[in-house]
Amino acid sequence: MGALSLLRRFSSTLPRTMAPLTIPLNDGKQIPWLGFGTGTALYQKDAEAAVRVAIANGITHLDGAQMYQNEESLGKAIVSSGKPRAELFVTTKLGKVPEGKTVRDTLVESLKKLSLDYVDLFLIHMPIQHEGKLKSVWKEFEDLQKEGLAKSIGVSNFRVKDLEEIIDGANVMPAVNQIEYHPYVYKATVPILELHKKHNIVATSYGGLTPIVRQPGGPVDPVLASIRQRLEKDSGKNVTDGQVLGLWLRYQGVVEVTTTSKEERVKEYIATQYLPDLTAEEVKAISDAGSQLHHRAFVRHWPFC
Repeated sequence: MGALSLLRRFSSTLPRTMAPLTIPLNDGKQIPWLGFGTGTALYQKDAEAAVRVAIANGITHLDGAQMYQNEESLGKAIVSSGKPRAELFVTTKLGKVPEGKTVRDTLVESLKKLSLDYVDLFLIHMPIQHEGKLKSVWKEFEDLQKEGLAKSIGVSNFRVKDLEEIIDGANVMPAVNQIEYHPYVYKATVPILELHKKHNIVATSYGGLTPIVRQPGGPVDPVLASIRQRLEKDSGKNVTDGQVLGLWLRYQGVVEVTTTSKEERVKEYIATQYLPDLTAEEVKAISDAGSQLHHRAFVRHWPFC
């Protein structure tokens, strides 16, 4: 399959209204396109203030994890925001299961910390933490979804071989695979994206701003600048290179999970939802430029294969 046909997958399904954009999942539910993460800059830190700012500015998709060690502060932000539970989409992720504990035990503990009765999305965070046990762990996930403790279930950082392992014999297909995804891993990620398409699995991106934050000065930079200028001219608004990267993700139907401690950045992320689409040619130009350089900022020892 050609790159453009892959990239066009969701472009016609995204509404152009002032309501937050959502992407359909394979279980019939919807996931907000923009998520606020409590890892990276907030890893092992109190996330309450940052999450409250995100919610106050209109972000409803909150992405946490047991590994981040800050679920309690995420829960405090949810409670103190006053936002109705039904208007929020909360994700957490399974860490390493302690000896003598079950997956359910860990989720119940997470729910207590989050002050929630359920999460909207529960992910296996790292397949390497469950080597030889992925099938049984996934069965526990399926049971948790039946019980209603997780509305949707999925995975994170799964390579092709990991995804194929749990798909074989699964009763429920993963709804999401959250992966590092940006132009500098585009070429290496195509095989897993193709497998996603085959099973209608939505990709969620973390580290999406890597080309400008962690690897500036690369071949993508001039392409982003050119597209930014076109968008500014057409929209009459100031546009950032980070927003262009967000639009690259949005065109592909890839959920963007990002984070910041600055309110102005939160507003910038939200504003991305209401900017015009990139053209197919612009998306391809970014992908082609990104393919000239490989840079993985996270789990660097672990290329997708």
